[in-house]
Amino acid sequence: MASSVQTQTSTPKVREIFDEIQWVIQIRRMLEEELEDETEVPVSIFSVPTVLMSSDPDLYTPQQVAIGPYHHWRPEMYEMERYKLAAVKRYQKQLERIKFQSLVEQLVKLEPRVRACYHKYLDFNGETLAWMMVIDALFLLEFLQIYAIKEGKMLSRVSSRMSHLVDFAGRKSAHNAILRDIVMLENQIPLFILRKMLEFQCASLDEADDMLLTMLMGFYKEVSPFKPMEALPNIQVSVCAHLLDFLYDILVPKVEGQPEIIEEEGNGEDKKDRGLSPLASSSSGTSYIKQLCDAIWNLLSKLNNGPIKMLKRLLFSKPVKVLLKLPWTILSKLPFFSVLAQPLESLFLSQEKEDGKSENESSNPSKPPSVEEMAIPSVSDLSNVGVRFVATNGNLSSIGFDTKMATLYLPAISLDVNSEAFMRNLVAYEASNASGPLVFTRYTELMNGIIDSDEDVKLLREKGVILNRLKSDEEVAKLWNSMSKSIRLTKVPFLDKAIEDVNKYYNGRWKVKLGKFMKLYVYGSWQFLALLAAIALLLLMTSQAFCSVYSCSRIFHIKTTSI
Repeated sequence: MASSVQTQTSTPKVREIFDEIQWVIQIRRMLEEELEDETEVPVSIFSVPTVLMSSDPDLYTPQQVAIGPYHHWRPEMYEMERYKLAAVKRYQKQLERIKFQSLVEQLVKLEPRVRACYHKYLDFNGETLAWMMVIDALFLLEFLQIYAIKEGKMLSRVSSRMSHLVDFAGRKSAHNAILRDIVMLENQIPLFILRKMLEFQCASLDEADDMLLTMLMGFYKEVSPFKPMEALPNIQVSVCAHLLDFLYDILVPKVEGQPEIIEEEGNGEDKKDRGLSPLASSSSGTSYIKQLCDAIWNLLSKLNNGPIKMLKRLLFSKPVKVLLKLPWTILSKLPFFSVLAQPLESLFLSQEKEDGKSENESSNPSKPPSVEEMAIPSVSDLSNVGVRFVATNGNLSSIGFDTKMATLYLPAISLDVNSEAFMRNLVAYEASNASGPLVFTRYTELMNGIIDSDEDVKLLREKGVILNRLKSDEEVAKLWNSMSKSIRLTKVPFLDKAIEDVNKYYNGRWKVKLGKFMKLYVYGSWQFLALLAAIALLLLMTSQAFCSVYSCSRIFHIKTTSI
């Protein structure tokens, strides 16, 4: 009895959430209608991928104002409804010749096109969607109007009721909160709706596009962390999907699509190992022993006095010659050579492997990057080997490394309270929409790679690459290191070339190679230290036995008199 009552009471709740009849009517109408101009409208407004959302949901979820259908029904967003309705009333007063209802009717005609822009299924009827879009579009236009005022153009004055939300200087917390909200991927509406609303205010569609472009350019200068370029790219608002798409087109250079990408998910949080390269197979070891013997011979050939002659005779005696002719596989099993094999191979092999790797990469540019290619030394490490950092006034295409001048060029970036949300949502949009290389994602991975600590941030700040408007350099380091989640690995030619050149220059320094060798095989190997001690003790005992048989003083006396 209780279960039947429970079933009866639960059914109406389900029907309140999902109206089956309304759903059928809506689907039938959508199938019967055709899209405008019989062209397919691409999806451009997505849900943030789970792997990105899980890192910090607040940076992808609007906190102050909901624009569009994804977050419209959240109760905490209702506070802004009165400001939205106030913007609608002011718009109505300006359009005395046109009734507001006609705007809604115009949007109802565009319903299939609007729905096609969203990745999620929108579970409301056409009129509800049209009202929502008109109200949100007019609020957004009124907010963007302040950036048209900054550019010297103005359609209307901002109401005093919105004064605490709108700040011409951009210092008010409410203003910054709205800035962060309207650049979020899930908080976008199609740009053609804004064009449609402006068209009723302006004399023509071209004039409406010019006004909207002025607003968006002013908004870009306000929200973008990168310094404005001297020559901004020519962007047509008619081809931009939404506000975030417009910002992405300005910042990210167009790169030719690459043959497809690694399908595994990458997590850039794990800093890649910057140690020595893996050892080569034992079959190639003989050549490195030969190199070692040649180096010793070149050194000894210049010395011909005293015990050196005895050492030469020992090195080129028949037993030693027979020993050196043995295959490396046999030598590596002898007690003495088994300990030295690994260090000797690594010391001679590291540079050769790097050269071979770069040749292979240049011969196969379409090959996706491996995990090892993500590794790059930190700013501090690069500075220690003489690498300079120079800030550029350009977009991401200005990134490059000059090998002759040992200079890494990076675009100047100003970081404030809005920067992280802006960059994270650009990464999310690129991951969801881009079919080719993830250029902006690769840039964030590069910055994450070279910044490990606040000391790295300090060095970049002193060079003008980073303008820090946050509380400390430590916060900037945390910002970059937290932006390490990526959807997939991809190859971006000009960025990968810069990373490859930096790594090649850094690993080619003898200071670096010797440091890696000492760290791996000396400081980290007590066996190697014990071997060195045993060799030193053996040499001392040999010299003592030699001097007990031969008169060392007589040999050295001959040496001094001959000089």
